[in-house]
Amino acid sequence: MTSSSEYGSNSWELKVIVDHQHEEVQKEFTLQVSGDLHVGGVMLKLVERIKIPQDWSDYALWWEQKKCWLLKTHWSLDKCGVQADAKLFFTTQHKMLRLRLPNMKTVRLKVSFSSVVFKAVSDICKILNIRRSEELSLLRQSEDALKKKKKKDKNSKDSEDVLNLCNSPVTSGSTASPGLYSKTMTPTYDPVSGTPASSTMTWFSDSPLTEQNCSVLAFSHPNCSPETLAEMYQPRTLADKAKLNAGWLDSSRSLMEQGILEDDQLLLRFKYYTFFDLNPKYDAVRINQIYEQARWAILLEEIDCTEEEMLIFAALQALNLPFKNLIFIVFFQYHVSKLSLSSEAQNFTCESEADEVEAALSNLEVTLQGGKATNILEDITDIPKLADNLRLLRPKKLALKSFKQYWFVFKDTSISYFKNQESGQGEPIEKLNLKGCEVVPDVNVAGKKFGIKLLIPVADGMNEVYLRCDNENQYAQWMAACILASKGKTMADSSYHPEVHKILSFLKLKNWTVSSQAVSEPEGMDMKPECFVSLRYIKKYKPKQLAARILEAHQNVAQMSLVEAKLRFIQTWQSLPEFGLSYYVVRFKGSKKDDLLGVSYNRLIRIDATTGDPITTWRFSNMKQWNVNWEIRQVAIEFDQNVSIAFTCLSADCKIIHEYIGGYIFLSTRSKDQNEALDEDLFHKLTGGQE
Repeated sequence: MTSSSEYGSNSWELKVIVDHQHEEVQKEFTLQVSGDLHVGGVMLKLVERIKIPQDWSDYALWWEQKKCWLLKTHWSLDKCGVQADAKLFFTTQHKMLRLRLPNMKTVRLKVSFSSVVFKAVSDICKILNIRRSEELSLLRQSEDALKKKKKKDKNSKDSEDVLNLCNSPVTSGSTASPGLYSKTMTPTYDPVSGTPASSTMTWFSDSPLTEQNCSVLAFSHPNCSPETLAEMYQPRTLADKAKLNAGWLDSSRSLMEQGILEDDQLLLRFKYYTFFDLNPKYDAVRINQIYEQARWAILLEEIDCTEEEMLIFAALQALNLPFKNLIFIVFFQYHVSKLSLSSEAQNFTCESEADEVEAALSNLEVTLQGGKATNILEDITDIPKLADNLRLLRPKKLALKSFKQYWFVFKDTSISYFKNQESGQGEPIEKLNLKGCEVVPDVNVAGKKFGIKLLIPVADGMNEVYLRCDNENQYAQWMAACILASKGKTMADSSYHPEVHKILSFLKLKNWTVSSQAVSEPEGMDMKPECFVSLRYIKKYKPKQLAARILEAHQNVAQMSLVEAKLRFIQTWQSLPEFGLSYYVVRFKGSKKDDLLGVSYNRLIRIDATTGDPITTWRFSNMKQWNVNWEIRQVAIEFDQNVSIAFTCLSADCKIIHEYIGGYIFLSTRSKDQNEALDEDLFHKLTGGQE
């Protein structure tokens, strides 16, 4: 620090390094400043010293030691805390960033490194034409995934598969032109046929996306080979799954503040599993990217599913092949037509099946758009109830498992069961309150098994109860009632009948007739069914066997369009028990062992780290408040009925869980008005915290 009589006794030297985008070597300048000089004045002095005529509007001062931007140009150096030992960089706010999208394609584009991540993601989504940016965020790859990637990259070049959007329209104020979508926006592709609409490019005019680039983002591409799949990181345990969620960036801080450098690679992912206002007319890219995230989660076994469900997913993937792979679909259609003509014993036709699928998708679209189906219950004064014979099993240690029949009555949010129908007017053997319980399907359609697993919260954990239904219709009605009751809703709720219909449509998808004719694969047919399932099933079946199983499953989806198949894939993914759960390794206050915490859109689940069994469930609807003790990094939550929990997070920073909880609560406040601007301040109030 030196004084100069020319600038006054309070002046001192400040060193600023200029990161000039047109020069490889950084230049250092020494400015004579005083503490009362504002940041804008420092930048003005610096530009005068540089003497290079250019647009400096995107440049700002970055304080390296403090890891912060000096963006408030009217603040004095004293107010900012800048002294002579500060190391400042004069650098651009927008820099190139590589993003790995859910479809595993990498794009390279200019992003604001000075805006908070929430705003940066919003700008990215405008460039990529993805609506509802609040559902996405940026994620660092896990260390295990990076290790596997480095091993793979020894013999391959990552840069060959990068879509360069470096010409994105960046100004000092925004990274993309506003208004890329609105209620009057032209559809990106026909929602019925799945083909691109002729006027697709009319609303891409201000975006760096060309028609070819739009196709990369909005349409599916050939599946990877089993060899490529084997080279990708796949979590084996719940603890491994917890590692996948450790790298979410803080939405309230900028990229530079979190150590992200120019041309680094991050993952762009749907972080919050509440896909609001999903509309095929406007969401070509969004639907495809959700579909791709779901598809890779299935293939890499990041989420568990049954063999029946895996085959359904495989059949739906086949419908999304590009046109150059249509021979694969033709092969499917050829066998499906043979099967339908030769099998008179089938109790449904392709036409009636297509009608049911279309009806299910119609209900799905109504639900996703926030509308009301035509067959909902209206003007109900009495809450409906179910009453029927079901079989019950309560698993007990050191006891044989056997189901016993009882007379069950479902009313409000509770199930009561009696010895028989005649005693149904008296006191029940037991009454089960399902509010806050976990409902898990236990179904094998081929084996005529229609079971419901209930995990009911009690003071010391969860009571496990199994119900067994006789047929599909009975199962759909009782399963739908259980799902609604777990959320505190009754069968009088308007979502009951759509839920029943949705369950029946899923069972329909799983109901196919095995035929030996499907095994006969035409010689020379270039078909790789192993590209559509996870490694577990590749190891279990030979390719010809696998092809036969997929063909059988394909009977129930053969008539769907591309968009319908994607929506059905997403809906089936949403029906899986593990859907939407993000895992973290935590230590609860007072506990001597580690547990897993599952964070979902409507609840938190404490899970036994050894067995994977749920221990306790807490719903957000019962939450009174939550806070974080930043000194000891402990999250504390209070629920109704004087229930309190506290835990420290071991697999990630506790800020990530804090943001997850606040983020889901924020998303629950969204309006159905498509053009409504998000309340970004509310998001930061709910998720930011004070560290």
